[in-house]
Amino acid sequence: MRIDDLQLFVRAAELGSLSAAARLLDLSPAVASASLKRLEQQLGVRLLARSTRNLRLTAEGEGFLQHARSALASLEEGRRILAHGQDQVSGTLLLSAPSDFGRNVLLPWLDELQYEHPQLNVRLLLGDRNADLFRQAADIALRYGAPEDSSLVALPLCPENRRVLCASPAYLARHGAPAEVAQLAQHNCLLYQLGSRVHDHWRFGEGASEVGVSVSGDRFCDDADVVRRWALAGAGIAYKSWLDVANDVQAGRLKLLMPQLRGEAAPLNLMCTHRAQLGKPVQLLRNMLRVRCQAMLEKLLG
Repeated sequence: MRIDDLQLFVRAAELGSLSAAARLLDLSPAVASASLKRLEQQLGVRLLARSTRNLRLTAEGEGFLQHARSALASLEEGRRILAHGQDQVSGTLLLSAPSDFGRNVLLPWLDELQYEHPQLNVRLLLGDRNADLFRQAADIALRYGAPEDSSLVALPLCPENRRVLCASPAYLARHGAPAEVAQLAQHNCLLYQLGSRVHDHWRFGEGASEVGVSVSGDRFCDDADVVRRWALAGAGIAYKSWLDVANDVQAGRLKLLMPQLRGEAAPLNLMCTHRAQLGKPVQLLRNMLRVRCQAMLEKLLG
């Protein structure tokens, strides 16, 4: 039994006119007439008594009308429930993220996402070593820097993010602030190590205007969050991703040094092995990160 046949019958009964029902449903008179005839043949009864001037329900039509209305209402409710279900976000979001950004920026955003979508589960892996998405139990990874593996899908989240120099007010009160890049060599610089490489050569600018300086300090760590914590504690000067320290700078816990310098690029990307992994939870996360990271970047540029 076709839904459009039921719809035509109900509308014709309500309007008292087959032609009016046909116009409402954008059908030709011939199609409307064939639709009603098909329904009556399936039921084996006459539903509407028609003449050239009027139309009325037969006794059988009156009895069937309520059932037809209920059936259409039930189908519409089913459609609504399905549509609502498609709006729900469920399942498990498996992702890895850099330690500092993950702990201090991403965590509260994930809390908001789960509050809005209580059926969503999150499995978060934190660490600064690049996650091997082909081996690690993560569907997506948030990574700083240009993608190194061309076999991965890379979606930019904050391509204009850069590193900035920063230190705590307490450190600056004791040691003063460097006025030029060369003076960084005279300060205790907090160093970050990735793998076997210690990032002790800090670069600024681009192309012909690029300048660099080799720095040193009394501590280094392979966890970027530890470097940030040392900076907050007044242990020295850090060269950090703006996204990692933006909240600290806004709150006055850290001060930008030589803000006129253009630090090294630190683009944030969302990485996955295949676009099939970009389901609704990932799309929601991606949209949230793009909007919020851009808002944080505008505070630096502004």
